[in-house]
Amino acid sequence: MKRYTFTLKTFLLALLAIHLSGCTDLEEEVIDEVLGGESSDPESAVAAAYGKLGDATFVDHGNVFALQEYSTDEALLPTRGSDWGDGGKWRSMHEFTWKADNAVVTTTWNNLVSGITKSLTAIQSVNADESFGERELFLAEAKGLWAFYTYHTLDLFGQAPFRNPFGKNAELQILQAGTAIDSLITEVESLVPELAELGSQSTHNGRFTKQAAYALLADMYLNRSVYKDRYNTSSGFNFREAAVDNDGTDMDKVIYYTSLLIDGNFRLESNYFDNFAIGNSGGSELIFVVVQENDNMRNSENDFAYMPTGRNQKTSPNNRGTNGSCITGEFYNTWEGNFDDPRFHRYYRYGDGTWFMNDGSTGSVPAEDVVPGSNGLPWFHFNRGLLAGQQYGPTLTEDGDFEMTADGRIKVNMLYMEKTTTLPMDFTPELDFSNPAQAVFSQTEINRGVRVFKYEFDPENGNGTSNVDIPLYRLGGIYCMRAEAYFRNGDNAAALADINMLKTSRTREALFDNEPGKPVTTLTEEVLYNEIGYEMYWEMYRRKQMIRFGTFDDAYTAKPQTEPYLRVFPIPQETIDVTEEFSQNQGY
Repeated sequence: MKRYTFTLKTFLLALLAIHLSGCTDLEEEVIDEVLGGESSDPESAVAAAYGKLGDATFVDHGNVFALQEYSTDEALLPTRGSDWGDGGKWRSMHEFTWKADNAVVTTTWNNLVSGITKSLTAIQSVNADESFGERELFLAEAKGLWAFYTYHTLDLFGQAPFRNPFGKNAELQILQAGTAIDSLITEVESLVPELAELGSQSTHNGRFTKQAAYALLADMYLNRSVYKDRYNTSSGFNFREAAVDNDGTDMDKVIYYTSLLIDGNFRLESNYFDNFAIGNSGGSELIFVVVQENDNMRNSENDFAYMPTGRNQKTSPNNRGTNGSCITGEFYNTWEGNFDDPRFHRYYRYGDGTWFMNDGSTGSVPAEDVVPGSNGLPWFHFNRGLLAGQQYGPTLTEDGDFEMTADGRIKVNMLYMEKTTTLPMDFTPELDFSNPAQAVFSQTEINRGVRVFKYEFDPENGNGTSNVDIPLYRLGGIYCMRAEAYFRNGDNAAALADINMLKTSRTREALFDNEPGKPVTTLTEEVLYNEIGYEMYWEMYRRKQMIRFGTFDDAYTAKPQTEPYLRVFPIPQETIDVTEEFSQNQGY
């Protein structure tokens, strides 16, 4: 699909102005003073509401990603020697020791509430300006963004602030997930007629279109029963409750809305990793994304690639990873028997036919690509997917350049850890913490943990900006939602067909004759659970999935068996202290 630009010529300029002037800091302002404040001009207000998607909230590893992934068996950020201690805030996400004063929890809350605030301001501003072009469309988009931010706040925290943007001096209200989810669904359903079809009216997948609304509605219906019975000790959620409008059940609605997307103009990518590649903006299965462009016009992040990459894994001489996050051995072991799945790993092939095998057999690769805007710095391409075992790649000379062969190719060497230079960069599935209850490695253990190279590491500006759009909803995830809904409805044949559509649509590289993924013959709950993990790992999806399937409370790497109240995070203490309308969540 082609990307279109806004017809509002000043949109990007407004976004730039907002970026330069700074955003609302909810750590410094009381919520009830911010929500429903004075509106700005419509263009700036809409730009600000969209901008908050990419202003750390959904692109920085320490925000929504941390709460949705580091709390699961798919990802963790352990303390590695002298790195990533930070008062224990990162490993607390995996050890389930967070409290109401946890900095990661507080930052995520503040950013989501800022998104709510900016969306309400945009609604108020657009509604007030009757001369504003495409007023009805932009009003619907602003309402859609409000619903999106509010949904994620309710999902993570069980509560969300709201002030009626159409009422003068309206009181601050605190929405509760169990009751607010129904009104939120009704609101988004009412927006659909006013929203644009993706690609019409100058829209692209970075804007909230009808298709984004369908995806959000499917997501809300899939998780609705959880919010209505959040602390259910048996995880026996009523997934087949009557839908909000009493037309079918929750799962029927998931099937309805996902089918609108599956039967639409989207198509599954045969190369799974194209969904997460540099320049993926026109991807055929991307429904709603955080637009990221390395153009200094907006904030963007390389975090999802930068965090798991080793410091001595360099895509250019001026770039490196940070040796941070990894996956657990439990999640890695679910792939047993599926290591040939096209979503598990993909080798990179250079233009002259050289395959980077990452096993010591590739002595060099051509220096055929250069980093944009770098005066000719060579660009090295790592393989994609899950990287385990000894790692290989370029190393630097004393002058700080890639070591090259006599004929001008990039030399490939065995890699060692940067901070413990005699320690091979050998990424092991087993984490083996000295204290099983603490995700802490000594300096001689910092190489442990299989790394996720799902998102392409943009080498242009180090760990700063990126040209990889971050998928919020994509077709692969929509198939997972529909398969789960079919399964919970008792239609195993339809669920199996959707899972196999995902598996067989993805193909391996030419090294393996573009072999498609192998279908499964029988779909049990465990197989479905694992297949969703294969498709959606590291996409801010796992926590919700684990709660629905009743595995979130289980013990896994550095995590003990936990109580149901930890399925939601606490309202930050600083918010409780200054906003009397909030009450702390159960258990905190």
